[in-house]
Amino acid sequence: MNDFEDCLRRGLLRRITPSKDKAESSMKKAEKWLYEAERNLNSGSYDSCLITSYLAMFHAARAILFKDGWREKSHYCISRYLEEKYVKTGRLEREWVDLLDRLRELRHEDQYDVTYFATEEEAREALNVAFEFVERMEKILHT
Repeated sequence: MNDFEDCLRRGLLRRITPSKDKAESSMKKAEKWLYEAERNLNSGSYDSCLITSYLAMFHAARAILFKDGWREKSHYCISRYLEEKYVKTGRLEREWVDLLDRLRELRHEDQYDVTYFATEEEAREALNVAFEFVERMEKILHT
């Protein structure tokens, strides 16, 4: 059993009615988080920038699931969905899933590790990655 199948078996990914409206709303949320991330970076709030950059990526990826008729109960399983339905079929480059996973892990470390503090460089890189990721998901959403 692969990780995608495990997400299905555990109910962490499940079918719903496909919704263009929910997909568009999730993408709007992603854009809002990008704006917040940029404000956080410019104000020196690097931890917040890292978290909001990841949230932009999360909502952009989630938009794809809504478009396709899926709902997630796990951030990890969003990446597994993209792997299964988009990377394996050649519709998405592997690097985007790797970047989503990397930012998810950094966000987790930032939120739960009391010794971790994001640097300006990490925050700037996270924001740049998030902008590119949201743009890539936008292209998928409208194909």
